Amino acid sequence: MSLQLETRLQGSALFRFVQELFGNSIRFPIANVIFEVLVEGPQYLRAFDLYVILPAGFIQAYWLSRWQVTGRPRRFWGNLIGPSIYTAVEVSIEGLDFFAEFNHIAYWGFSILIGLLQTSQPILPPALRELVSILEGIIRASILLALYMAFEAATTTHGYTLETFFTDDSHIFITLAILLLGLSSGISNTIIQRYLALLRDTSAQLKTYSEWLLGRSLLEQLVNSPAALSTKRRERTVLFMDIRNFTRWSEAHRPEEVAAMLTEYYRIAETALSPQAIKLKFSADEVMGIYANPPTALQAAITLQEQVNRFLQTHQLGAGIGLHTGLLVEGLLGGKSVKFYDAIGSTVNIAKRIESAAGPGEMLLSEKVKSQVDQAARFGAARRIQVKGKEEPLIVFPLQTNSRLAPNA
Repeated sequence: MSLQLETRLQGSALFRFVQELFGNSIRFPIANVIFEVLVEGPQYLRAFDLYVILPAGFIQAYWLSRWQVTGRPRRFWGNLIGPSIYTAVEVSIEGLDFFAEFNHIAYWGFSILIGLLQTSQPILPPALRELVSILEGIIRASILLALYMAFEAATTTHGYTLETFFTDDSHIFITLAILLLGLSSGISNTIIQRYLALLRDTSAQLKTYSEWLLGRSLLEQLVNSPAALSTKRRERTVLFMDIRNFTRWSEAHRPEEVAAMLTEYYRIAETALSPQAIKLKFSADEVMGIYANPPTALQAAITLQEQVNRFLQTHQLGAGIGLHTGLLVEGLLGGKSVKFYDAIGSTVNIAKRIESAAGPGEMLLSEKVKSQVDQAARFGAARRIQVKGKEEPLIVFPLQTNSRLAPNA
């Protein structure tokens, strides 16, 4: 998958970081800051630990968002990054008194619990995975409830217990409201994640089908700028390949055998031609490739000739290849609902005529292509062929089968 399409389907690095930060890593630190401000007063805003716990959440979000696309998300250990940094810095200043504060212990408790739930989700069946996701939503909401209870305990002069807390009807209301809102948030998030997964799967399928029709390079251009594929006149090198005596061979074989042979033929052609091709087109036993320049096209054609003819020899067949370069018009053609990417013009027609003149296992190049390729390539004697629509014969050159070009040709 190309980088641009991958980013669109999976989200950019910044998007994943922001989602991780506000959806997970910074939630407890924010609630803790509010708790500390209410308990200690505005002077807490000048306290050192404020500028430890918030950056710790950012660091945790950074690493979790990076690991998200590596195949090893490490959700459990990743959720412990924030509390580990906060604890290490604060213990170095306060000593073990750090652990006497309920909110400090709660940070670890919620981080461990959420880390365990997130780690378990990928290995659970879908139904249990969604239940765990809902439970995670309830636990996240419980962060507010736990710190609210801690605030009540910290600001009450007499002894304070859970039983005391729940003797107040307002506390019961707040508890039920927080838990139910957490349940609602968990269900909503589960539905969203299911829908996003469906959208990603559908998008991936549509991407695959679109690549079959356009190729990766053209699909990338179309996604980034639909106008980029409008019809334009360009200098291109066109390659054609066709199997000699294919019709006679196919009539002597079952349709299943013909289909199997063509499938392998296309696979070999795609592997040899795709890396630098602007567009590939298969039609029956014909292969067409469009390239930016003659050296790139010839390099691919040499690989193609060697691999395809080795395969076709097992069927007592051979393919002819022709190359020509020049101006053509390429882009999206078609009506309002059905469009296809193609190239038209005399350059295409001449390339096809040159290919038709090539014998089995032979590659013919136009004089214009020959003049622009690596001088190390070796050619046979010039040959004149008559091209329909042209008064003068076209001069072509057969490439010797033992020619080898430099990789950067």
